[in-house]
Amino acid sequence: MRRTKINSSHYFDEIVNIIETLRAPGGCPWDRKQTLETLRTPITEEAYELADAITKRNFNDIKEEAGDLLLQVVFLASIAKDLGQFDMKDVVRTVCDKLIRRHPHVFGDVKADDADEVLKNWEKIKSQERAEKHESTSILAGIPDGLPPLLKANRIQGKVKHVGFDWPAGEIEPLFEKLDEEIQELKDASAENNPEHTAEELGDVLFMTVNIARRLNVDPDAALNMVCDKFKKRFSIMEELAQNEGKSISDYSLEELDSFWDKAKLRLSASSSGTEQAQ
Repeated sequence: MRRTKINSSHYFDEIVNIIETLRAPGGCPWDRKQTLETLRTPITEEAYELADAITKRNFNDIKEEAGDLLLQVVFLASIAKDLGQFDMKDVVRTVCDKLIRRHPHVFGDVKADDADEVLKNWEKIKSQERAEKHESTSILAGIPDGLPPLLKANRIQGKVKHVGFDWPAGEIEPLFEKLDEEIQELKDASAENNPEHTAEELGDVLFMTVNIARRLNVDPDAALNMVCDKFKKRFSIMEELAQNEGKSISDYSLEELDSFWDKAKLRLSASSSGTEQAQ
């Protein structure tokens, strides 16, 4: 089996030394005050900021945000070192060992002809690892409860696909038919005036929508984020149109706001095509 080598005198040394200096006696009072618990929010925020930079394909921002996320990992390792648990070298060694162990088709003698086979082997190896630790061997056991629900739905569906529990390959029309069925059930639940049942059926609609996104190779989280950004741009134009008339947007009727909405769509369409739209 091939092994990777970690040159500990090169990788991470500079950033590790900076963090340890900041957290040492006489260093930065704020950095010395941080704990594992206080890092939870910054880690989450930095991950989202990196994801946002990737969505926008701004490579300068991607580089910067990747560094910010790395900083949080090094910071966490420094705190863990002070607690006598592990340090940054342990983090790197652990992930390197994991990558080698979970890629036997590269570092061992296992064969994998395509990406789907790689993922199936990956899940089998993860299950074996959990069994050795006397943890749950369920294929869904490794999905964090705290994941955003849209991402969680996508992860769940992707994982059960690896064991064959998925819509048959081929036409997508059956998925749209199932979505129509779920929407009808949502309508029926809404008519019952039962909030709990309505929420459940709405969840089924969203879950099925994620299924369709997977089949279309669309990231549902990125797709929804794109629509949110589009809505924000259009609404900002609506506010601008209202301000140009010396009014607040709340002063208009719904019909007037719909008219503003149409104008905003036209302006953005003209802008994207490189033309100017008359006001």
